[in-house]
Amino acid sequence: MGMISLEKVKKCYGQRCVLQGIDLEIGEGEFVAVMGSSGSGKSTLLNLIGGMDVPDEGRIRIDGADLATYKDTDLTLYRRHRIGFIFQFFNLLPNISVSENVDLPLLLAGEKGGGQKVADMLDRVGLAGKERHLPSELSGGEQQRVAIARALIHEPDLLLADEPTGNLDRRTGKSIMEMISEVAARTVKTIILVTHDPSVAQYAGRILQIEDGLLQ
Repeated sequence: MGMISLEKVKKCYGQRCVLQGIDLEIGEGEFVAVMGSSGSGKSTLLNLIGGMDVPDEGRIRIDGADLATYKDTDLTLYRRHRIGFIFQFFNLLPNISVSENVDLPLLLAGEKGGGQKVADMLDRVGLAGKERHLPSELSGGEQQRVAIARALIHEPDLLLADEPTGNLDRRTGKSIMEMISEVAARTVKTIILVTHDPSVAQYAGRILQIEDGLLQ
């Protein structure tokens, strides 16, 4: 069994079924892109794998463990320790510095403040010297680099990226995808990325297409 296994996963919101029976296996260390138009169910799929939502039917297993058996505390720990999230709109806290934003996952995990670890990560994403800046003082591309640093600082097993270049111009988006691709090449981290852009999906090792709640 792969690291991630979905069996007949269905998710509905009212009368609208966003996912209509998804079967999927993703092995450890894979970089998978899920393509689809707006409303196709790709972000819902990511949220379910990330433990931010629960399926109405079917099973999601991570390393053989069924997420449906997790209590709220278990899901919190799963998200906090094993998952790194990158979002389209960065989701940085505006009133704290770049370094404090990156340090948050460590603090939430009960680890001592990042210090040198945070500085090293910011250097790795090309933001050395920006530690004390507020997010509003950075460009969109720089803010997404902060978000990537935050997603990686606690060394998660699984990186989930939801339209990570969707709020960036093409040139900046290309540099962000090169960075994510480098992460995939240098580590064994599993990466699932959702996008509507073929030029973004091409960085993945495997591309899946989802339409009307079904993998094609």
